[in-house]
Amino acid sequence: MTVIVLLATTLVLAFSSLVALFPAAIAPALATSLGVSSATVGFQISLVFAGAMLTSLVGGPLTRRLGPCRTSQLSLALLGGAAAMLSIPSLPTFALASLTAGLGYGMTNPSASLLLVRFTPVERRGLIFSLKQSGVPLGGVIAGASAPALALSVGWQAGLLLLTAIALLGILVLQWPRAHWDNQRDPSTPWLASPFSGLSVVWHQRSLRYVALLSLCFSAIQLSISAFTVSLLVEDLSFGLMEAGFVMSGVQICGVAGRVGWGWIGDRLGDRLTTLSIIAMTTAVGALLVASLTPAWPKPVVAGLLCLLSLSSLGWNGVFMAEITHLAPLNRIADAAGGCLVFTYGGVLLGLPVVTALHSVFDRYTTVFLMLAGVSMIGLWLIRLAKRACQTSSPAEVSTSTASPVTSASRDHQ
Repeated sequence: MTVIVLLATTLVLAFSSLVALFPAAIAPALATSLGVSSATVGFQISLVFAGAMLTSLVGGPLTRRLGPCRTSQLSLALLGGAAAMLSIPSLPTFALASLTAGLGYGMTNPSASLLLVRFTPVERRGLIFSLKQSGVPLGGVIAGASAPALALSVGWQAGLLLLTAIALLGILVLQWPRAHWDNQRDPSTPWLASPFSGLSVVWHQRSLRYVALLSLCFSAIQLSISAFTVSLLVEDLSFGLMEAGFVMSGVQICGVAGRVGWGWIGDRLGDRLTTLSIIAMTTAVGALLVASLTPAWPKPVVAGLLCLLSLSSLGWNGVFMAEITHLAPLNRIADAAGGCLVFTYGGVLLGLPVVTALHSVFDRYTTVFLMLAGVSMIGLWLIRLAKRACQTSSPAEVSTSTASPVTSASRDHQ
């Protein structure tokens, strides 16, 4: 059952990433149809994560009300509907579709967390969550490989409608295990009455609060490395565009490998906060080395260094999600996952404009990477605070964070 749940949650997450990144992969064609610049199309990702933040706020109670499988089906419905709307060459519709895709994207992790906690042994949770989180870069790889090919062969609108068909197929497939996976849902759970309940769980438990803030730092670093590696190579290090593109592909592949590898390491150590500390330190060292690069460095060495940096800077997500399930009260896991992801998506939204502003000041991406090393050290400090909070948390604090009716996650552990 663990394998089936892992496959289902990973594919849903990969599909959400595919829909979110599909427009960026065909930006020139979309820009022509919409009558805007390709840079304007790039702002679509900000709308996606704005929508994801909204559903992350209610993802926990909504998952407990509908059940994790039904919530995943709803996510696919929103993503498929968004893909169909994106096929309409209208700028207002394009903006609304991007926001709708984000609403679906934000539902994926709270529901997946509840399912995986229920069907995954505790000692394998880091690896399993890391495998699931590999769906994000996997969706990006599929988008980059398929979107341009579909646009050229059948047209970009038909390519988007194909995504809608895939979403409908996914909804039908998930109907098969729904009765079993959702048999502990609580239909009486209010999900709109307290939209900040997930944030409340996170903020009132200090260890979760620090881990959530850590994810803001790490997601900002991850976005910056993903978004600006090609620009760094071309503008600062005299790489050709094709060479830089190959390096960027290697960076993404290493990010997938890092997610799986760090998940395995976290399980072996039995201490995911320590694993996150190692990730923070290696990211800081790697970013410092990248900041020292010049055009005189051999290109294979530059490429290898960036790939090594991506192992940690893009590989933290699964360990982070697994640690949430460890720190969160058993009856509030979905709420805690949603609350923490609000901070994670906030880092995505804040990272791009901040890094862009830093580049406008220093005019060199190598200097920006020096700043990213500093952000990673802030993350290391937050991990230290989280460890201290775990050691010193009072019964009153735990009681405050767990005040809620017993739900499916707690029953599964009793």
